[in-house]
Amino acid sequence: MGCYTPERNCENFKTGTFEFEAVVGTEVLTTRFKRNDSIEIDYFRGKADTSSIRWINNCEYIVRKLHPKNMAEEQAIHMKILTTDGNSYLFEYNVVGESRKERGTAIKVSSLP
Repeated sequence: MGCYTPERNCENFKTGTFEFEAVVGTEVLTTRFKRNDSIEIDYFRGKADTSSIRWINNCEYIVRKLHPKNMAEEQAIHMKILTTDGNSYLFEYNVVGESRKERGTAIKVSSLP
């Protein structure tokens, strides 16, 4: 057993501007999002989408779209920051009530004023 404890400075990632890359099919797509304590605005493929945020604790929150366009968008997403490293964090997310989880890494590109 090692003595290494992963860094988890979630407070540093509650607000700011972030980027997240995901592979969709054969394309790598980038989403940029701005987050404050209660609102997150996602910018993806030239469109902006606003979601509410409810923090459960310093490292977990629930995201819900304010203006869902279909049933799938009405579902809340549970986000959990697993580890932090400098200006990035590894997170896990799933639709609330579902057991299948996905992971991703977000990079903080700027702080909010």
